Amino acid sequence: MHDSNRTANLLGATALAVTDLALTGATKAAGTSASGSAALVVLSASPGLSVTELGRRVGLSQPAAARMVDSLEAGGLVERRPGPGRWVSVTPTAAGTRTARTMLAARGTPLNQIVDVLDEAERERLDALLAKLLTRLYAEVGNADLLCRLCDREGCVHDGAVCPVGQAERDEQREQHGGRQREQQGGGRRSGAGAAPRPD
Repeated sequence: MHDSNRTANLLGATALAVTDLALTGATKAAGTSASGSAALVVLSASPGLSVTELGRRVGLSQPAAARMVDSLEAGGLVERRPGPGRWVSVTPTAAGTRTARTMLAARGTPLNQIVDVLDEAERERLDALLAKLLTRLYAEVGNADLLCRLCDREGCVHDGAVCPVGQAERDEQREQHGGRQREQQGGGRRSGAGAAPRPD
């Protein structure tokens, strides 16, 4: 019988080593913290987020996100822009967008070198296994933006491939929407059945 604890331990060691390699290159290229690097990637894909929403997507509280944006703004990588009411959006500058691209390339280099030890068939099998694990991780984390905060999104969906995290989120939303519809339909039937007769 296979020892699943050994598999989990190997996964943990691999995940930590890969994270260290990828983050070292990414943060060095960006000249920022890990959360600052993630923020630049997120803003490159979705410019104009509020500080609060940006914090949610990179896993920071609103005060911590505000301090991170202050640091990125001081470095000339992002700028705050006023919106309607009290809304303030955060947008990457041209330098911030370039830094995000440089950072993703620096992150991708060690990752590509790691998977280069696998042949094509092994990479295809690993793709399928990682997609399955990411789907499970989405069920645990429940936040696709947070899971994919340092992803090369174009690379993930290259040649029509489907992002497993995005698909897991769409499946969950579809299921929730269907559940709400069933609730409304069921609620309508119950209230109709139990309603008092209308006076003429």
